[in-house]
Amino acid sequence: MSLPLADLRVLDLTIARAGPTAVRQLADWGADVVRIERPPAPGKEIGISRRLGHDYQNLHRNKRCLTLDLKSEAGRKVLLRLVRDADVLVENYRADVKHRLGFDYETVRAINPRIVFASVSGFGQTGPYRDRGGVDQIAQGLGGLMSVTGLPGQGPVRVGTAISDLAAGLYLAFGILAALRERERSGEGQWVSTSLLKAMIGMLDFQAARYLVEGEVPGQQGNHHPTISPMGTFPAADGWVNIAATSGKHFRAMCQALGGEELLERPEYENSAKRVANREQLEGDVAELTRRFEVNEIVERLNRAGLPCGPVYDLGQTFADPQVEHCGIAAPLEHPELGSVRLVGQPVRLRRTPFELRRRAPGVGEHTNEILAEAGLGDAEIEALRSAGVVL
Repeated sequence: MSLPLADLRVLDLTIARAGPTAVRQLADWGADVVRIERPPAPGKEIGISRRLGHDYQNLHRNKRCLTLDLKSEAGRKVLLRLVRDADVLVENYRADVKHRLGFDYETVRAINPRIVFASVSGFGQTGPYRDRGGVDQIAQGLGGLMSVTGLPGQGPVRVGTAISDLAAGLYLAFGILAALRERERSGEGQWVSTSLLKAMIGMLDFQAARYLVEGEVPGQQGNHHPTISPMGTFPAADGWVNIAATSGKHFRAMCQALGGEELLERPEYENSAKRVANREQLEGDVAELTRRFEVNEIVERLNRAGLPCGPVYDLGQTFADPQVEHCGIAAPLEHPELGSVRLVGQPVRLRRTPFELRRRAPGVGEHTNEILAEAGLGDAEIEALRSAGVVL
C-alpha cells in the first residue's frame, strides 16, 4: 500500500525538537527522509542516548541517516548534489547559519527551482530578534503563554510540554504540504517559514483574540475556564475530575446528577452571567458536591446526564485507559537493541493509507553509503569523503 507522501524526497537538516517534529509528520506519511547529521569528532563516541534514547527514537523514526560535515566545502557540495532530486529541505538553525554555510534558499533554489525550502527558528528569519537563539520556554514567556498558565497570583508557569516547539513543527509541516500543493499548479517551489514565537501566539488563539478584539489582557485562571463557570477541575474523594457545565442545561444536569439541586434555587446562579460573576463561590459549592464521590462515579453519573467530563490522569493511567488503548496511539515497534518498544503514533488516521512505523530511528550515518550511491557517487568518491572526515 502506497502511503500518501511516498513520492517525496525530504532532506532533514534539523536539530532540537521543532524541526524534527515537522519532518516526522512527512516521514510518518511515507516520505523518503534523508536525515543529515554532523559526523562525530575524531575519537569521540556517539552517546547512547543519541542512539537509543526515547526522544531520539520517537522523533527520528521512519528516516534514513547520512553524516555530512557541512562546514567543509566537500560536504557542502554533497548537500547541493542531494538538493537536485529533493522535493523538500527542512532546517531549523539560527537564521544566519544557512547563509554562512552556503545552503540558503536562493542558493538551493538556483539548483532546484521546484524545491520547498522550510525553516523554523526561535523568532523568525527577519526582524530585530532574527539572530537570537530561541528555545521553547523563552517562546512560552515572550509569547504570553506563561502569563495565563497557573493559579491566579502564582506567578508565571510554563506548560509542562514543549508546546511552542511542537506547534511550530506542526505548523511548518502544514505549510510544507500547502507549498507542495501549490507547486502542482505553478511548477515552482517556495520558502516556507515559521518560528517558535509565532507558533506560540497562534496557539494562544482564544486568549490572543480576546486581547486583539476586546483589548482585554487575560490573566491566570488556574484549571478553570476564563469565561464559563463551572468549567474546570474539581476534587473527588480519590482524585480529580474535569467537568464542563457550559450551558444552563448542563448546569442543571450536573446539579441533579450530583445531588446538588439546592444550587438551582440560588438566585446568584440563575443564569450564565451570574454564575461567572460569582464563580469563586460557585466553584467552591461544586467542589463540595464532587468530594462526596470517587472519580469513576462522578464520570459515570455525569456521562449519563450528557455532561462533558473526565478524570485527571497521570500518563500511566492515560495509556491504560480503554479508549486510549482502542485508538492505537501507542504504536509498537521492534528494535534490534531495545526489543519491543512503543512510540507515540499519529493522532490522525487515514482509512485507506494509515500511518505505519516502517523504520526504527536510524543509527548515526547508518545509510551514508546507500544515500550517496543513490546520488551518483562511486565507491572511490565515498571512501575519499570518509577518509577526509566529511562523512562517517
